[in-house]
Amino acid sequence: SLMGARDLSVISTPPPNRYPIQTEVHTFNEEVITDAINFEMSRNGQVFFVNNRIANLAELQALIQRCIPDARIAIGHGQMEPEKLEKIIFGFINYDYDVLIATSIIENGIDIPNANTIIINRAQNFGLSDLHQLRGRVGRSNKKAFCYLLAPPLTSLTVEARRRLQAIENFSDLGSGIHIAMQDLDIRGAGNLLGAEQSGFIADLGYETYQKILSEAVHELKTDEFSELYSDEQNDGTISGEQFVEECTVESDLELLLPADYVTGSSERMLLYRELDGLTLDTEVAGFRARLQDRFGNIPSETEELLRIVPLRRIAVRLGIEKIYLKGGRMTLFFISNDNSPYFQSEAFGKMIEYMMKYPRRCDLREQAGKRSMLIKSVADTATAVSVLQEITTITPKDG
Repeated sequence: SLMGARDLSVISTPPPNRYPIQTEVHTFNEEVITDAINFEMSRNGQVFFVNNRIANLAELQALIQRCIPDARIAIGHGQMEPEKLEKIIFGFINYDYDVLIATSIIENGIDIPNANTIIINRAQNFGLSDLHQLRGRVGRSNKKAFCYLLAPPLTSLTVEARRRLQAIENFSDLGSGIHIAMQDLDIRGAGNLLGAEQSGFIADLGYETYQKILSEAVHELKTDEFSELYSDEQNDGTISGEQFVEECTVESDLELLLPADYVTGSSERMLLYRELDGLTLDTEVAGFRARLQDRFGNIPSETEELLRIVPLRRIAVRLGIEKIYLKGGRMTLFFISNDNSPYFQSEAFGKMIEYMMKYPRRCDLREQAGKRSMLIKSVADTATAVSVLQEITTITPKDG
């Protein structure tokens, strides 16, 4: 979960003999509707036609009856007498009708394995979760199912409506509900999850940045205000810096970049920076380097410096370092700001102290404005910085 108290479980294995629902977006077209219903009737199946305006349900019934004269059609909606609606639903279950024209009242509690085509009119007016729920009314047997979303041309829709339709069309595989939920979260916003306000600003930040900020806030609460609740995690005898720091940021006056004359497109550079920011393993960096060289040619020195930031950050997290300054040929390592943290009795911090004692002229332990840091001299580039941190990890702290 978001607070880290429980794991997030994702059920990605579908029931046996189920197939993905083929989802297509179309404009309102009599030919599309006729072909979809005729195909389903040809295999003795049934069709849901969803239209959320009760006023024109009868008009749609007349249209379908004109296009498919032999179709047995029923209408169902929430303003009908309960007994009449129940009779129609049971009649559809018993295969007394081929097509059920209904409002979104069918989105819950309807399980009809023989109905394997659903047509949703004015789909742009439905929320993403509603579309996913409605689509789930079909495909509940071993037959291939179809979902047709009827909407005006995409160019005439709002950005949000267009993204909803594209998301439900793209994520049609079995077990893709979690991806649809993430898209819905990104489109609508999640609100202020750690407070009482629910006026989501996620649209301005983007979901990934929002999640990063949230993760940092939760981690701070776990290590400071609620440290006693998580004392078992931090006092099991194998304390490392990773238990106190989730991410390390690097600031430098070195040239760490993808030059514009190397990757000419600005959007392409942004995508590559974003991909690089998500890498942690050396094998991932090697693959990234190989792809760069294959697409853009020999890698310039500025980019090589940039690539070494990945192992630098990874090792820094292992040592419990929150931030690194690489400026003026010096490297400053900033520790966590909580003076009472168990980190300062950990093996990771012990390694830092042993390194400083080993090189007293090169290192200097400082404290300024409540922030503890270690200054290491003669660090001219990222290669040297990585080498220094690697050496620190190999040190065995002395007891006492």
